[in-house]
Amino acid sequence: MEAAVRQQTDRRTGVSDQEVNVTTHLAHIGALGWTIVTPPLGGMLAGRWLDHHLMGKGVLFSAALLLLGFGVGGWSAWNWMNHPHA
Repeated sequence: MEAAVRQQTDRRTGVSDQEVNVTTHLAHIGALGWTIVTPPLGGMLAGRWLDHHLMGKGVLFSAALLLLGFGVGGWSAWNWMNHPHA
């Protein structure tokens, strides 16, 4: 059903699958980059805050949340690449 709607829209707008422009590809690459980078950065910031407020010093929470962020970022990127998007 979704493919039929997309074909009708493409016919009306005159866009085909082969005519995707460079800016669309660059936008997808940029979105994918942010999808990968944001979770580890958020994990690192949250970990540093927890380390500072709960332990005083050390990197226990920073390391754990950074690794968790890499896992979440990788999963999000895989999910984004393997599911259709507009």
